Amino acid sequence: MDAIDPLEQALHAARALVIADLVAREVAQAEVVSLVEEAVAHRRWWVEQWPDGIEYVAGLVAQDVQDALLERYGRWPLCPVCGSGDPHALDVEPELGPDPHWVCGKAGVVVAPVGGLTGTGPT
Repeated sequence: MDAIDPLEQALHAARALVIADLVAREVAQAEVVSLVEEAVAHRRWWVEQWPDGIEYVAGLVAQDVQDALLERYGRWPLCPVCGSGDPHALDVEPELGPDPHWVCGKAGVVVAPVGGLTGTGPT
């Protein structure tokens, strides 16, 4: 049996994590999942150019999807921590690093790892 290519493994893991967050927040419609596929394709090229960046792929795909959603649909995922004020999206931290998390930048609170959002709170 052939060994699994680390690049493909990282890309599949990133796809699964972001889709899990989309499903948890009930926004995983076909057109949104297509945005995930576009982000994964873009990051495949990116990692082929910079192989040392393989451990950053999950956070980057999450950010790419978040940016694409903002352009087409609005902020995502909305912060479940701040109950008052204007609705705002969570941020991915670190922006370029391993072990990415969804973080409320206003409150300075880690909400969940990428792939670990729950269905509670705003979408």
